Amino acid sequence: MNMIMSVDDIVGVAKEFVWPWSCRKEDGNISGENQIIFVMVSVLLIIAISYWYIFRNRKLKLPPGPRGLPLIGNLLSLEPNLHVYFANLAEVYGPIVKLQVGSKIFIVVSSTSLTKEVLKDNDAIFANRDAPVAALVASYGGVDIGWSASNSEWRKLRKVFAHEMLSNKSLDLSYGLRRDEMRKTVSDIYKQKIDTPINFGEEVFIIILNMIMGMLWGGTLQGEERSKVGAEFQKVIGELVKLIGRTNVSDVFPALKIFDIQGIEREAKVLCLWLDRIMDSVIDQRVKLNDTDQTCQSKESKKDFLQLLLELMEQKDPKTQITKTQLKALYLDIVVAGTETTSTTIEWVMTEMMQHPEIMERAQAEIDQVVGTNNTLEESHLSKLHYLDAVVKETFRLHPVAPLLIPHSPSSSCEIGGYIIPKGATVFCNAWAMQRDPDAWNDPSTFQPERFLSDGNVKKFDYNGKNFSYLPFGSGRRICAGIPLAERMLTYVLAALLHSFDWELPRHTKLDVAETFGIALKKSTPLVVIPTPRLVNLELYM
Repeated sequence: MNMIMSVDDIVGVAKEFVWPWSCRKEDGNISGENQIIFVMVSVLLIIAISYWYIFRNRKLKLPPGPRGLPLIGNLLSLEPNLHVYFANLAEVYGPIVKLQVGSKIFIVVSSTSLTKEVLKDNDAIFANRDAPVAALVASYGGVDIGWSASNSEWRKLRKVFAHEMLSNKSLDLSYGLRRDEMRKTVSDIYKQKIDTPINFGEEVFIIILNMIMGMLWGGTLQGEERSKVGAEFQKVIGELVKLIGRTNVSDVFPALKIFDIQGIEREAKVLCLWLDRIMDSVIDQRVKLNDTDQTCQSKESKKDFLQLLLELMEQKDPKTQITKTQLKALYLDIVVAGTETTSTTIEWVMTEMMQHPEIMERAQAEIDQVVGTNNTLEESHLSKLHYLDAVVKETFRLHPVAPLLIPHSPSSSCEIGGYIIPKGATVFCNAWAMQRDPDAWNDPSTFQPERFLSDGNVKKFDYNGKNFSYLPFGSGRRICAGIPLAERMLTYVLAALLHSFDWELPRHTKLDVAETFGIALKKSTPLVVIPTPRLVNLELYM
């Protein structure tokens, strides 16, 4: 979440809300003679709004942290890369730090022991979310899995997601969709993009999007619409993710939420309406098809996720029955989180391989040994690709997609590390810092996949969230629900692209490894690479 706000931003907000339109000149600016009054009224209004929020916890033993300004707290001192800024604060104030951001209290935890207290020992208390306004829009008011409060409806939806949609049986049945999409992609690259610089992240995004669409409702993008509509999806989802991580006065001063001063809520609604129309259309078409064709999806092997969920909607069992709104919220979770996080991670893997060509060579050699250059790579091969698995895990360690995880919020005040975390605080667990902790990792800033190859570390560093020095997917009851799908898609797509092609940077191109903080940790500039064929049997490209 990018919480940076300048003085100009604050003054701009005050101009939009505080000062009556009647006191402005025609150009919308405040007349010179009213400047002093404007400042006084602005300050008084903010004091009135903030007083209760800021001073209600004065008597509690809160964690240490930097002193802030009156009213706005530490808002102006935050830096763009929050994960790095928070790590630096931990070196000064210790592993648990408090910041006052507007009327919100931020708690940042940066040690494995305290993170364990939050996500395991007091898991039930910290299972709620502090959802920004844009996230509430994207989750239909917080009825999804990612941003919902920890309640019975959330537990029901998560159970449906894990047991009905992402069970091994369901994922096995949908493998044909992923395989067909991957083969189409390999063929498309071979026929149209060989020796041509391509935006690698964009290419991977479209692959993942098509795989997810196929599993969700059996449809994929073909021909010209594949790139055109795929790019539009990427733009909409990218903008939505930016809005969720953007500074919003409504988030740090909840009393101002009703005014939507910066228009972030309105922008999020426009983007979500675009996605909502697509989902409504797909759902309505399937319902009509089911009504006219009673044999539709009669074979279990042909069921996609939509058919499974529609059947649950029709059931009267309160333990599994879901609403149409919940269905759409769940779909939006999968489409937004699945495409953005998976494609971002694969782009980081390829970026590291561009920096370390020997790692790519070793990964390709392993794939050739397991699959061969005359065969097509299948998901069944993935369990034997131990080095590639280590490369992916090392990428997650250095470039966690959610460096601060998704913020937690305690349902009641709770003691952590000898300090009181007040009810409703926004709690960040700095996974980025813990995964670079020199006490837990040798040479932590170096990309070394080999660290995950020893027998002990294979089991020690998995994705189940039990080792608190390695939390790429979080931990506890709010651990990422999509891990089974992410594991399959990410490794399969990456392995297939490495098996089918060699990749190199365009001539005279300098690799940019800078990162941009947000709700997802992305590359600052897209990775552009050139593919060349490497398979002996050219029929595998057809």
